[in-house]
Amino acid sequence: MDAPGRGVVPSLDELIAMRGVATGRWQARRGRLGVQGQASASVRGRGMEYAESREYTPGDDARHIDWRLTARSGMPHTKLFQAERERLTLVVADAAAEMHFGTRVRFKSVQAARVGAWVAWRAAQAGDRIAALHGSSEEAPVTPASGARGALRVLDALARWYASPTRDADLAAALVQARRLLRPGARMIVLTDAARVLATPVAHWQGFAPQHACRVILFSDPLESEPPRARLRFAVDGGRLGLSLDAAVIRQRWQDAFDGTLQDARALLQRQQLSTAVVSTEETGDGWMRLLDGMTQRGGG
Repeated sequence: MDAPGRGVVPSLDELIAMRGVATGRWQARRGRLGVQGQASASVRGRGMEYAESREYTPGDDARHIDWRLTARSGMPHTKLFQAERERLTLVVADAAAEMHFGTRVRFKSVQAARVGAWVAWRAAQAGDRIAALHGSSEEAPVTPASGARGALRVLDALARWYASPTRDADLAAALVQARRLLRPGARMIVLTDAARVLATPVAHWQGFAPQHACRVILFSDPLESEPPRARLRFAVDGGRLGLSLDAAVIRQRWQDAFDGTLQDARALLQRQQLSTAVVSTEETGDGWMRLLDGMTQRGGG
């Protein structure tokens, strides 16, 4: 028998248990991903030891321009340095009421907690420092820490934040907080849905790339793209309103509305050079884990 609230409220035990899945996949794929040791030994950041040079991109620190290579090549280049400290992985959790919805298997909020836990364990395995925030004025961000300690602190926060809607959840405020914490070479994972992306002013999505490796995970529910073939009745102003979802034109409008929102959100983020992935509430894990595996290959700097 399923535990009460399963799929509606995230279980801290389940989030902790995801360590085996996350680190097991990491070990199995370690050779192919080319990960060796701690992130501080392989990630290009702004330290003291010169590592290499690459073409200059907007947002790079002008103080690190490689003038010799720039003169030889005729193209501006910037120097990269070996990271002095561990890379930061920041989980930005949107815990607004819109995330507490789902019709198959689990709520978006529960799936978001699971994905966030997987990211935390993967980051811990890579040697990153891990932090989390959710844009609430009532609770400070989870400060960066490495190893299992850092991951467990993030998991505890995700389980609490996604247990019920955060009253003052503000994705825009969360992105403002994130901007203060991130340094070149850091990695940011945002857990939200398409409608929330579009409701957040575009300015708050600007400027994260190319300084950081950022990915926005958009959570969806099958009902949003495939409405049930049924007649729904609603109470409205003391009366009743019927909506027949058997009608082809109504179903098409329904699908256009939800699919259009998703496509608009992805297009907006793409214009800001932010990578996206879509995860359904009914996915068990293998699908979205494969989808997000490429995330571990992206460094910062």
